[in-house]
Amino acid sequence: MSYARVLCVGLVGVTGHVVQVEADLAPGLPAVVISGLPDSALHEARDRVRAAIVNSGQRWPNRRITLNLLPATLPKFGSAFDLAIAAAVLGGSGELPLVALDGVAILGELGLDGTVRPVRGVLPMVAAAARAGIERVIVPVDNAAEAAVIPGLRVRAVDTLHRLVTYVRDGTPLAAPPPADPPAAPGGPDLAEVAGQGVGRRAVEVAAAGGHHLALLGPPGAGKTMLAERMPSILPELDDEAALEVTALHSIAGLLPPGGRLLRRPPFQAPHHSATVPALVGGGSGLARPGAVSLAHRGVLFLDEAPEFSKGALEALRQPLEAGRVQLARSHGGTEYPARSQLVLAANPCPCARPAGDASCECTPLVRRRYLGRLSGPLLDRIDVQVTLLPVRAAELMDAAVAPESSATVAARVAAARRAAAERWAGSGRRLNAEIPGPQLRQPPWRLPAADTRELRGRLDAGSLSARGFDRVIRMAWTIADLDGRARPDGEDVREAIQLRTGERV
Repeated sequence: MSYARVLCVGLVGVTGHVVQVEADLAPGLPAVVISGLPDSALHEARDRVRAAIVNSGQRWPNRRITLNLLPATLPKFGSAFDLAIAAAVLGGSGELPLVALDGVAILGELGLDGTVRPVRGVLPMVAAAARAGIERVIVPVDNAAEAAVIPGLRVRAVDTLHRLVTYVRDGTPLAAPPPADPPAAPGGPDLAEVAGQGVGRRAVEVAAAGGHHLALLGPPGAGKTMLAERMPSILPELDDEAALEVTALHSIAGLLPPGGRLLRRPPFQAPHHSATVPALVGGGSGLARPGAVSLAHRGVLFLDEAPEFSKGALEALRQPLEAGRVQLARSHGGTEYPARSQLVLAANPCPCARPAGDASCECTPLVRRRYLGRLSGPLLDRIDVQVTLLPVRAAELMDAAVAPESSATVAARVAAARRAAAERWAGSGRRLNAEIPGPQLRQPPWRLPAADTRELRGRLDAGSLSARGFDRVIRMAWTIADLDGRARPDGEDVREAIQLRTGERV
């Protein structure tokens, strides 16, 4: 037999596609030709596969070998095809009967000694295989626990090419994936550690309950970073669909922790202010990797010292914040990653970052305006909640008699508010108030009475609030009502939403 075919899975962005690896061995000068839009890593597979086959005790066929990866119009990236290519070559040469691999998807990178090494993105790959009706997959040992997360699949693990050959030829069983580690106990920073800052705590709670973006402004030491780092602790655990999305993104980025568990806690990303545009929104040559905004999908993206980020990096976030996804265009094709994360910005009032009222601060009003002006108007217009924190007073810091609310207490209110919003918007396919289109909120039966929105409409007519800001205030009013357990917002809720939006007392 001079022809063989083995199934594999390719990955474009976060979407997997079943790929057929064909091998045709013909008489002629020995050579290996790979077609099907392979990248550089796949072009180099010919040398890796040859060395792995020879060092595994098998015979390399000295013939003209043509390898084709179907569909040929789909770009192929990475080294996950190595093991399938090796099996196809051995099958085409007659060294290996491939009946045992019929309907089986094979993933894995080969070392020169024949070891099977782990690859990135196994979770979305095996999920795509399951959607295509494939019931059995063979993956590297280090990826087995991750692959076993997908229900309905029979996963087997392989550590060497020789092990795969003995399984196909002699029926030697392959290893089953190890049992998943038990879920880790919830931990991390707690809101009870934040002294005072009633306005900041309320802003964080409203943002978490409705999925709103948040900006925390104020002097150093006021608690901006502490509040932002504790926001994930009051967010509900991810449901199955969201957990699969988040885990798949971390698998593609190679950041998935060992243990074979779905990531149930909302992710938290806090890139350094020197982060580039590709680091924030994704990029890279070949297959564009997800950036911080996608790795924070269904969680929190925290930009501390936000004015210190480059203007280009900050402005690149505008489209993902609005659309909830990142579209990366490349010459060989586009890649799309989900990016429905909550942005939290923290900023000091001036470059010197000295406490308010400190006589040593020499920053002029112009310098202060220019510093905060690095956060552009269009970007801030997309931030629902914008509050200024005042310095913590000594009485708040030292008073041990009044214990601040813990994250668990606040998380219970946030979860109840999210359930109320999910029930209300169930027919629209959306779950959070921040996701509801403005026109829907301005039409019956959700339109608020004119008396409750008089102040808001006045600000819109005066030009102090944009149409986008108008809609975002209405969304926050619904969130505030959900937190208070009421079916609809009233005028007081709208006024509090205006205050959280503008930082003013109304």
